[in-house]
Amino acid sequence: MMKVIFAFALMLNFSFLFAQTAEKENINQNELAAARKTDTLSDVWKKNGKIMVLFNQSAFNNAWMAGGTSSMAGNFVLNYDFNYKKGINVWDNKFIAAYGLTKLKGALRNTKTDDRLEWNSLYGKKAIGNWYYSAFLNIKSQMDSGFDSTGSIRISHFFSPAYLQAGPGILWKKSDNLKFNFAPATSRLIIVDGKFTKLTSSFGVDQVKTTRYEFGASVLAYYKLKIMENVSVENILNLYSNYLDKPKNVDVDYQMNLVMKVNKYMSANVSFQAIYDDNANPIKSEVQIREVFGLGINYGF
Repeated sequence: MMKVIFAFALMLNFSFLFAQTAEKENINQNELAAARKTDTLSDVWKKNGKIMVLFNQSAFNNAWMAGGTSSMAGNFVLNYDFNYKKGINVWDNKFIAAYGLTKLKGALRNTKTDDRLEWNSLYGKKAIGNWYYSAFLNIKSQMDSGFDSTGSIRISHFFSPAYLQAGPGILWKKSDNLKFNFAPATSRLIIVDGKFTKLTSSFGVDQVKTTRYEFGASVLAYYKLKIMENVSVENILNLYSNYLDKPKNVDVDYQMNLVMKVNKYMSANVSFQAIYDDNANPIKSEVQIREVFGLGINYGF
């Protein structure tokens, strides 16, 4: 009887040990599978984001004989890239959100120094070498109201104007930091709130209308380089020619972002943008220029 009990206990012990071993093997296999999945996702998607907060301030007391106006300014910038690459397919996305205000002593209203919302999405299917068949989508707008030079007349607000572009093309891409896309059949739609076109045209949209459709050619060029240690510059160029109206008058939008790192969390930043669009102001076509410089806090993720 004791032999039977001993044999039965021994069988239970072996069964328990076997079950523990099998469970451990299953756990290890699940962990390896999860790790492979994570590695695969990290290989397919490359994500890089940066948040910057810039500050500018100047102050003068009443005894300052040379003159001057006290002011405070702040700028917020979010620049986020999420790019996909697998096999013969690439899909690059860039999202930019920027907003800035300046407060002048004695002024009735704060002045915007920056206001941008932009999403660039570019898909490519490999053709040969660094060349891809492509399709792109670009959306540009703003977040806050804008006023004329007197500060009394509202001329824009959220998503008015908004620019939407899309079209097929050909992409040359050497890396995430150097690429060029040409889309010879691009549709562009300009959207403006009807209250801004009651009396006159606005941002190229005719009086009493809310949209303007254009069809033409688009060029997107992107180049980011490292000038020296802790100094990098990002260049974004957009060109557009409308086949339906004055195709020789090419719309230009150039952005330059220069980042000079002081340490992990502080940097000096220069943001420059130049825009030429003869439809934006039909009375007097001029190059629009915006430049922001400041010492700020940045966070990468």
